[in-house]
Amino acid sequence: MKLFYALSFLTIISFSANAQDASTKKTEQIADFTLGFGTGQSTVSFGYFKNWNLGKKQSFYIGTGVRLSNAFGKNQIFTSAPASLAANSANKDSLFSTSASTYALNAILNLGYHISPKLDVGFNIDLIGVSFGPSRIKLFSGNGTSTTTTAEPTRMNVLLVGNNDRGTLNSEFYLRYKVNNKIGLKLAYQHFFTELTTASKVQTLPTQNDRFRNITNLFSIGVAYHF
Repeated sequence: MKLFYALSFLTIISFSANAQDASTKKTEQIADFTLGFGTGQSTVSFGYFKNWNLGKKQSFYIGTGVRLSNAFGKNQIFTSAPASLAANSANKDSLFSTSASTYALNAILNLGYHISPKLDVGFNIDLIGVSFGPSRIKLFSGNGTSTTTTAEPTRMNVLLVGNNDRGTLNSEFYLRYKVNNKIGLKLAYQHFFTELTTASKVQTLPTQNDRFRNITNLFSIGVAYHF
């Protein structure tokens, strides 16, 4: 699989190697491919963005689009997700996962600034969407006891800010260098929420709960194709 991604990257670069830089347009469309690497987790994401350049010099931009994010984790701990529980560590129970695969398709918001015709700095974040993935056996720990249960990705993803967020959400701060008017190379810092829902409300105190969250920060690299 890693070889496939590497060959895909090289194919895109070679296809556009001779393209010339283009002047800033009022709008631009970008297809984006990103790999993330973090402790116990890696991610692959594919995004489509449409940006509108703003201001007299069109230096700022705002955009929207869609992103498919895939998170693959090993030996991860998920803790109680609802805001009423997550705000107090004493109320958190945990779910241990030896392996997890989560796929999230979300609408996104993209904001940024053209530092120069070649260099962009920006931030994007998932807003709303759906998640899917296999149901797997997890180890639940709470109230001084442990038990096995099954869990799968929480279906609905909604950005509600902080502990109020629900589901699997991806965000990133990035620098993107335009090799030419078609290809950009990206370095990013990724902040990734992954959420699982258990088959039953395994947490019973201080309230019943079936949602558990893992938060991972990742270093990311990517390639963008400008239409």
